[in-house]
Amino acid sequence: RDFCLSRGLGDVYKRQVVITGLGALAPNGNTVPQYWDALINGKSGIGYITAFDTENLSVKIAGELSDFEPENHFDRKELRKLDPFTIYHIVSSSEAISQAKLVDNVDLDRVGVMIGSGVGGIQTLEDQCEVYNSRGQRRVSPFFVPRMIANIAAGNLAIKYGFKGPNQTIISACASGTDAIGLAARAIQYGDADVMVTGGTEASVTGLTISGFANIKALSTRNEDPESASRPFDLERDGFVLGEGSATIILEELSHARKRGVEILGELAGYGSTDDAFHITQPSEGGKGAIRAMKNAIQDANLSTQDIDYINAHGTSTPFNDKTESAAISSLFKETAEKLKVSSTKSMVGHALGASGALEAIACIMAIQNDIVPPTINYTTPDPECTLDYVPNESQQLTVNAALSNSFGFGGHNGVIAIKKWVED
Repeated sequence: RDFCLSRGLGDVYKRQVVITGLGALAPNGNTVPQYWDALINGKSGIGYITAFDTENLSVKIAGELSDFEPENHFDRKELRKLDPFTIYHIVSSSEAISQAKLVDNVDLDRVGVMIGSGVGGIQTLEDQCEVYNSRGQRRVSPFFVPRMIANIAAGNLAIKYGFKGPNQTIISACASGTDAIGLAARAIQYGDADVMVTGGTEASVTGLTISGFANIKALSTRNEDPESASRPFDLERDGFVLGEGSATIILEELSHARKRGVEILGELAGYGSTDDAFHITQPSEGGKGAIRAMKNAIQDANLSTQDIDYINAHGTSTPFNDKTESAAISSLFKETAEKLKVSSTKSMVGHALGASGALEAIACIMAIQNDIVPPTINYTTPDPECTLDYVPNESQQLTVNAALSNSFGFGGHNGVIAIKKWVED
């Protein structure tokens, strides 16, 4: 089988990985078209939390899914067995699988699943802890473990569609979705699969999660104005807004996609992964790990910094992340940084943890396809430590031939993917 053992060396054949399907569930859109339309129009999906009582919480806002009804996708018996993070993953994957026409014309032994999730079934964990503490062992659901474990979303998807290829779940905090996409591409390049269903899913808007992030001062407390609370790179930013959702990308080996005659949406051209080895929650000074991850992704894609037109930033709206990421981009791109467009779509959907990188990868793919760059909304006061072009408040027309999607997570995890416009020979 064809495989690649190095990064972009001319004497080693590298199986090309292309994108043939997309699916999304986000706070501002329940399909890819809805999500993309909201992004380019600067529509926020952040509001007051409705899923539980926030009276005793210091943070009362989040990016919850809107107008999403699981009952429209699953019967009641199925829902008893599934945590929301699995539900979200199956729904977004169904959209992507339909677009890629995967069901009837592929060898299912050569189709794998690799997704990212930062916390897995935390809603089930919280619910069942309360049951155990108040009512004892006998009342704990027999579905507790198979609803909660982080790998179960990928497992359920494989069972639903019969995908018998490699099946893993990647957990690297907020870099999980991006790392899953990059490693799924590696599985195809190495020859372990012809198609990979990849992305990220998260359903972590819970009281416990809110409390944990709030107590380390990571969350915005701008409760009086939810839609303006997530303000990446703005001087007045005060923390991120927790979000939820799922995004799925179908990756496929080029000749396999051509043989099936499906539309190619772009090329997953490069991946870089590093760790800061510095601090459990803060990025290293100057973003040294982020610089290496971006550099590796660009080299893996056989590109140079001059080739990158757009970066979808990690851009969390926290004081440390935004200035460090800005410094890292400026350091790597040098004089080219002046022409770069850099935006954070977290300004509109919040931070979906392990799903965020996958949602942002879809934003990059759609930007490349449509030559439109989504904005960073709520950008009103420039920060002297953040000096790039953040596409403030309104989307911009731009020919996008290549883009990076950055994701950085607690523990020092850095994941970056490079996506290229697809042009048939």
